[in-house]
Amino acid sequence: MAPTPKSLILNLLLAANGAALSASDAVASAGLFGIRENSVRVALVRLNAAGMIQSCGRGAYLLGPQAASLAEDLSFWRDAEQRVCAWSGAWLMACTTHLGRSERGPLRQRERALALLGFKALADGLYVRPDNLIGHAELARERLHKLGLDTEAPVFVASDLDANLDRRARHLWRTTERNQAYVRTQQQLTQWLAQAHQLDTEAAARESYLLGNEAIRQLVFDPLLPEPLVDVAARRACHRAVVEFDAEGHRIWQTLLPSLRMPHTSSPAQTPASAPPEQPLH
Repeated sequence: MAPTPKSLILNLLLAANGAALSASDAVASAGLFGIRENSVRVALVRLNAAGMIQSCGRGAYLLGPQAASLAEDLSFWRDAEQRVCAWSGAWLMACTTHLGRSERGPLRQRERALALLGFKALADGLYVRPDNLIGHAELARERLHKLGLDTEAPVFVASDLDANLDRRARHLWRTTERNQAYVRTQQQLTQWLAQAHQLDTEAAARESYLLGNEAIRQLVFDPLLPEPLVDVAARRACHRAVVEFDAEGHRIWQTLLPSLRMPHTSSPAQTPASAPPEQPLH
C-alpha cells in the first residue's frame, strides 16, 4: 500500500536518528510514490500545526513534541524477543465491561492499546493474553495505560481458568496463519535482499519502504505468544530478517537523502521503528 504524505514524512523523520528533513527531500521522496508536491507541503503544514514536527530552520523539520510518545511506542518491536519469559499457563486479563463505549476517540485508543499488547476478547469487555511478558501484570498495566487504556481498567493475572475457558483462550489467535506469515515474511525479505543490488537507488528505496513497512507492522502487532501456541523459532527467525532488512533500508534511504546521515543534536525524540496504524520506518 502506498504511503500517505503524512505517514511518509513521519516515517522518514522517525528513521533519521535525529537528523532534520528538508521540505525538498520530503517532496522528492514522495515523488517516488506518485504523491504530488502540493500534498506534501499541505501535510508539512498540518503536522507542524499539530506539534508532530517542528521547524528547525528554513524549510527543514525535526520531530515535534507530540511525536515523542509515538517514537517510543515504535521502538518496542526491536527488542521484542527480550521482553518475553517462560509461560506458566497463567493469563493476563484486562476488564473494560464498566467503561463507556459512546465516545469513539477513547474507545479506539483503548482497543489500539490492547491490540498492541496482543490482547484478544475472551468475553464481552474481558480481554486476555498469555502471561509470558517480563514484568507480568505490573509492567503490562503500566504500558497499557500509557498507550491509552483507561486507568480504571483492571489488569491482573488469572491462573485458575476452568478447562473449557482455558481452551477457548488458547484458540483466540489464528496461530497457523501466524506461523505461515513468519515464514513468508522471512523468505520475502531474504529474497529481496539477495537481489537488491540489481535495483537502482530509487526503485530500491521505494520497494524497501513498502516491504519494510508491512514487515514492521507485522512485528509491532505481534502478540508474542509462547510455545505451544505459536512456532517461536519461526518468529525469531522472522524478527532477525526484519532487523537485517531494516538496516539495509536505512542505508538505501540515506544514500538517496544524504541530509539524513548526520544526527541533529537538538532532536526532541530519538527515532526507532515500530508501529501503530501507519507505522514509520525506512
